[in-house]
Amino acid sequence: MLKKILFSTLFALVMLQANAQSCCAKPTDMAAFVADVDFVRAHIEPLPYTHVSMVGGEMITFSTPDGKTGSGYLLKSAKKSKKWLFVYQEWWGLNDHIKKQAETFYNDLGDVNVLAIDLYDGKVASTREDASKYMGESKTERTDAIIQGAVNYVGKKAKIASVGWCFGGGQSLRSALIEGKRAVGCVMYYGMPVQEVDKLKTLRCDVLGIFASREKWISTAVVNEFEANMKKAGKKVTVHNFDAEHAFANPSNPNFDKKASDEAYALSLAYLKKVY
Repeated sequence: MLKKILFSTLFALVMLQANAQSCCAKPTDMAAFVADVDFVRAHIEPLPYTHVSMVGGEMITFSTPDGKTGSGYLLKSAKKSKKWLFVYQEWWGLNDHIKKQAETFYNDLGDVNVLAIDLYDGKVASTREDASKYMGESKTERTDAIIQGAVNYVGKKAKIASVGWCFGGGQSLRSALIEGKRAVGCVMYYGMPVQEVDKLKTLRCDVLGIFASREKWISTAVVNEFEANMKKAGKKVTVHNFDAEHAFANPSNPNFDKKASDEAYALSLAYLKKVY
């Protein structure tokens, strides 16, 4: 009887440890955070905004290699240009705030085509619950296919840079990897970076990382690991850690940090102007 009790206790402890290791495993993408109540609550629901393009922005569709179609918000350069900026959404989806930010980059960069890519296949969240659901449902195979479809759409001679925030920050880096020799630059705002050195070795451009030192998810430790892995891969990354919270650069956030956001945008704009 005693042996049975001891065996049962030992078995329970082993299972408890295994479950703890599984639950606490290091996340490799932001979708892993959707079960974290604090992460969800850190995203205050976006302020209402309806975007009206002043420069002819429009939604377009393109084929994706998985036999489906993707879509994006396109702002075409006034004069023919091989320069492209891919813009990647926060976890809310391709909402009007992202369209506005895409148009801001378009106006400030000049002769650059800007494409804000929809990674949720038309789904846009206005509540934290929906945003959490959509990001949790996103599959790497599908988002990579959408990005590849956009790369194919802009053509073999395109020079592509990318920028994204939160969920889109990580996607901006994945985009640079998928773009191959067409990649000229990558800006990622507080997104989960790719950490595999072998994958980072295939990058054809450097990276500008904008991070928030007060957040616990894309933490300083995560950023330091990314810097170390980029160095091992022989690639250049420039990191700026702002004394701010996650999503500090999101103007739809009622707790928007304008000072930090303006500084980060100036850094991003100067970087993008140099890479083309």
